[in-house]
Amino acid sequence: VQLQAFGGGLVQPGGSLRLSCAVSGSIFRFNTVAWYRQSPGDQRELVATITPGGTTNYAESLRGRLTISRDNAKDTVYLQMNSLKPEDTAIYYCNLQVWNRGSRRDYWGQGTLVTVSS
Repeated sequence: VQLQAFGGGLVQPGGSLRLSCAVSGSIFRFNTVAWYRQSPGDQRELVATITPGGTTNYAESLRGRLTISRDNAKDTVYLQMNSLKPEDTAIYYCNLQVWNRGSRRDYWGQGTLVTVSS
């Protein structure tokens, strides 16, 4: 299983970005995927999750500005980020959560850097 994230970059405060993460391995559609982020000096934090059926969950502090979605036909998960703030600057990682016999195994992408600055 491989995950590859795209779409990071430099954006001004108030701007928008759309991150994408392509997942190989033919198991994408059966598992929950998530976006995490990590700022310099901070721990990695959960941003949003989406189940195989499309149920979403967001970090409370980010709710309303971010939208996670998935396209099971393309094995891709997206993160639409609006009204970006400098504190949103971080490396964003996509995550695939695979359950097998009661145990969860996480797969990670390489991360894509989002910088919010004027």
